Amino acid sequence: MTKQEAIDEGDPRRSPDEQPRRFDVDGNGARLVAFEWDGGGPPLLFAHATGFHARLWDEVIRALPGRRAIALDLRGHGRAEQLPIDGGAAYSWTHFGEDVAAVARALDLRDAIGVGHSMGGHSVTMAASLEPDRFAALVLVDPVIARVIRAPDAEGGAPSFVAKRRDQWASPDEMFERFRGRAPHSRWHPQVLHDYCEYGLLPSGDGDGFHLACPPRTEATIYAMGSHDLHDMIRDIAILARVLRAKPRSSSDPAAAFDGSPTDPEVASWFAHGEDVPLPEYSHFLPMEAPGLVARHVDEVAALVR
Repeated sequence: MTKQEAIDEGDPRRSPDEQPRRFDVDGNGARLVAFEWDGGGPPLLFAHATGFHARLWDEVIRALPGRRAIALDLRGHGRAEQLPIDGGAAYSWTHFGEDVAAVARALDLRDAIGVGHSMGGHSVTMAASLEPDRFAALVLVDPVIARVIRAPDAEGGAPSFVAKRRDQWASPDEMFERFRGRAPHSRWHPQVLHDYCEYGLLPSGDGDGFHLACPPRTEATIYAMGSHDLHDMIRDIAILARVLRAKPRSSSDPAAAFDGSPTDPEVASWFAHGEDVPLPEYSHFLPMEAPGLVARHVDEVAALVR
């Protein structure tokens, strides 16, 4: 079940025809938000990383003109429903995969290309296993998929680090100016950084400034819950899966926990039709650094399965 809404709030840096429709869609027990661009070809279903939001895919989608694209705000992110932390159960990584599968059912998608970054890659992989008839291929951008599941807080202290993120901002422009000269954001495509700030904040309840749409405590909880071993699930996925891998991790510094890849180098080989694409010149934030490159891979994969 979905509830159609108006064109999303406009961004003055984009023309009206580049703005998607926004609507609510039921996940697996959570209200998600979807943004849809009209077009043809197999539908493209985008899932974001932990702590981010659907509109970070805008530049990738902009490089795929004329294609039907749907980007999701997953539970706890963007404009989607915030669920109680309550020990973290609502933010199990299994739920994110079930949410994406529920959206594919709700929208009656057929022959979709699932595109996921980081935790989003884990989620679209689960969705393709749960709803195999709805997906024709996957593009997994540095997905958090590995055989060895690290205990909470073992990945360079990521959960405790993100819990300390600055949550309050005067405006999206203040956030942009703060980040644009600092790594890793200084390596991002400028428009992607604008989108991160523009759509990653919500007005504060007291009317004074803005706060992060994915609160630091929620983000930290998702990391602490940890990913799942998808190896056995992946073995039964028969569709094409292209895995884009960033450079290997080289530091245990919590501030650099997201610099290198969390992807098992053998992941592509677990799929019946997997393709491994190492991209060592990029960090884990590959879609933010090179949206055009990611779009080219999505377009190639879509062409292969038509």
